[in-house]
Order: sequence, then structure tokens, then C-alpha cells
Amino acid sequence: MRVVAGECKGIPLKSAQGDNTRPTTDKVKESLFNIIGPYFDGGLVVDLFAGSGGLGLEALSRGMDHGIFIEKDNKAFQALQYNIAKCRYEEQTECYRNDATRAVKALIKRDEVIDLIFLDPPYAKIMYYDVIHQLVEANKIAKDGMIICEHSKQFTLAEAYGDFVCQRTEVYGDIAISIFQTKGE
Repeated sequence: MRVVAGECKGIPLKSAQGDNTRPTTDKVKESLFNIIGPYFDGGLVVDLFAGSGGLGLEALSRGMDHGIFIEKDNKAFQALQYNIAKCRYEEQTECYRNDATRAVKALIKRDEVIDLIFLDPPYAKIMYYDVIHQLVEANKIAKDGMIICEHSKQFTLAEAYGDFVCQRTEVYGDIAISIFQTKGE
């Protein structure tokens, strides 16, 4: 696993040991960013269920200004902190070892909007996608922002979260990635 493109291109990323996380492969990451980017002009990225941080770090490498990473698992959190340091993004990131539902409540209280959010919860925990509704209802996702959900291809997400409509779903083996944006974006 590595950073695929941008200023940190080629930097290898450490993944958490054990079965609690499934890092997004470089092939899937490259394909996803070719669809949603491939590069950005600043903004805030949130990597909820960050694991080792591969998606959020890729977004920072490709031009996002600031990243917030949320990960509950201790081993994954240690790998995440290592990877942030390896990419030299300590000044551009906030990293929290926390449950996603608590983290979303904290995000709602902040005075900023999210330009890009990645959600990749454990596949068996489909109820975690409900946090998207909370963020959308609180106007915490920029009108031109994107919500990226990684999920099992057997699971179909809602067609929309408020004004954010599923614009595209791509399947890679057993996983699917659904991209939500407001109509007209």
C-alpha cells in the first residue's frame, strides 16, 4: 500500500495488523481518484473509519489543505499516526481515536464544512451510514462537496442523503464505491 499520486507519490503506507481493517488497494484508490479528482484546490477532507488513513492521505497528497482522521481501533490508529508522520502531514491533520458516532457529533459542533468525506465502516455495520444524514442535515458538507462510501457490493446504500444523490457506483471485486454529490455537480 502506498500513496498513488501527488506530492507524496510513492510513499509506502503501513497497514494495521489483524482482521479489523481492510485497506483500500492501490488499484481501487487510483481508480477512485481518477473519477473524483484527480487533484484538488484545497479544502477539508474527513476520513471516517480511517484505518491506516490511505484515502485521506491520498486526498491531502492530491491537494486538500486539511484532513481530519477518525479511527477507533488501536492498532489501526497507531498505523494511521505513523503514516501521517511518514507523509509529513502532522501540521495539516487532526487525528482522533474515537467512535464514528461521537466523532460526527463533534464535527457538527465545529465551525467548518467538509469538502470531501470518506466512509468505510466495517461491512457488517451498515447502520453507520446513517451518520451521513446527520452531517447533511446539519449542513456540514459543502454544497459542491462529495461523499464517498466504500461498502460490500451486496449492500445497496440509499439513493440520496438529503440533496446528495448517488451519482455513480463502481464495483471492484467484492467491494463497491458509491459517490454522492448534489444534483448538477
